[in-house]
Amino acid sequence: MSITVYSTPSCVQCKATYRALDRKGLPYEVVDVTSDAQALQAVRALGHVQAPVVVSGDEHWSGFRPDRIEALAERFAAVSA
Repeated sequence: MSITVYSTPSCVQCKATYRALDRKGLPYEVVDVTSDAQALQAVRALGHVQAPVVVSGDEHWSGFRPDRIEALAERFAAVSA
């Protein structure tokens, strides 16, 4: 399972998402949608207009969502066990 965080510079919710993922020990890749037009297009195709957008497998959401990060951490733990 991989995690990609589509973000923008100076995004407070993006930074909160990074911190939450870091606290859970989850590996993730950050993609800046302001410098990657294809990434921006992909995020919009998913129906999102707010950063961050977190994508893991078929699951995706936008904004800082501690509940979703917790659920993601539980799935990662189950896969790693």
